[in-house]
Amino acid sequence: MDTLSQQWNNQAVVDLNDLRVFERVGSLRSFSAAARALLLPKSTISRSIARLEADLGARLIQRTTRDVALTPLGDNLLSRCASALGQLGEALTYVGSLATEPRGQLRVSAGIGFGVNVLAEQLPGFVRRYPEVDIMLDLTSRMADLINDRVDIAIRLGPLPDSSLVSVQLGEMKRVLCAAPAYLDRRGTPRTIGELSEHDVIEMPAADGRPRVWSFARNGRTVEVTVAPRVCVNDALTINRLIINGTGIGIMSNYLSAPEIAAGRLVQLLPDWAAPPVGCALVFPSKRELAPAVRAFVDYMKEVNPPGRHWLDNAPPADPADQSHQATRT
Repeated sequence: MDTLSQQWNNQAVVDLNDLRVFERVGSLRSFSAAARALLLPKSTISRSIARLEADLGARLIQRTTRDVALTPLGDNLLSRCASALGQLGEALTYVGSLATEPRGQLRVSAGIGFGVNVLAEQLPGFVRRYPEVDIMLDLTSRMADLINDRVDIAIRLGPLPDSSLVSVQLGEMKRVLCAAPAYLDRRGTPRTIGELSEHDVIEMPAADGRPRVWSFARNGRTVEVTVAPRVCVNDALTINRLIINGTGIGIMSNYLSAPEIAAGRLVQLLPDWAAPPVGCALVFPSKRELAPAVRAFVDYMKEVNPPGRHWLDNAPPADPADQSHQATRT
């Protein structure tokens, strides 16, 4: 154990304000600069350093007429207390935020389909619970830049790119391969994964002009098929309407397809094969100084979106009448 640690352990307590003053003096190498940074008189800075040195029984700073130099013990303490003071500040901010009632404007970004079909159902409860929070909801098909767009929190579907953003997983959204009865009457029902390439497909545009590849899994086995979209659309709600109106076959998010399948407006295809689910996450810039409204929104969304609820549900089983109807298609 080094000398400073021994001296520290012999002390019952030191003033954290004195440590804070020492960190500023040591980092800035100036009593005057530290006084300006902390908005304190220079005499207060000097007394604080002297008190800390007396408490520790060690000289921390060598004073000269032109500069401030740290002793070896002072340099040792500075390297340790800077990060400790930062962590303490974060802890105090976190505790303080828990005691603060959420209020003010909360800017939320999400995809159009998720906003219309999920957030529009769930936000009323949040608004009733937190009457002092105003919601600015930005629904867009592009990925918002949280920093430049001044977004407090965003809902992202799919893989998250590496970034400095903090993410909280909300769940996995199931997806269903489906088509309208009118389309199946016209073009027939695919019986195998391979037959999908012979059908009119509706999909999102592929990145960089690459081919669209659909992947399906069953009993631990995964197969892929390359499809050439007949119609490319960059909006999930429009894809939903095109499929319902008999334009072609598509893979739809469960929260869009489940009610349409239950109503008979869509038919689930190849139900033994599962398309890969899509992850859903809440992302925000940093955990540091997280605003009470952001923390409240994260906690609320986790509460109202447990697995097996709403958009996380499995699609309802196909009606036996629909299955027999499919069996007669060619």
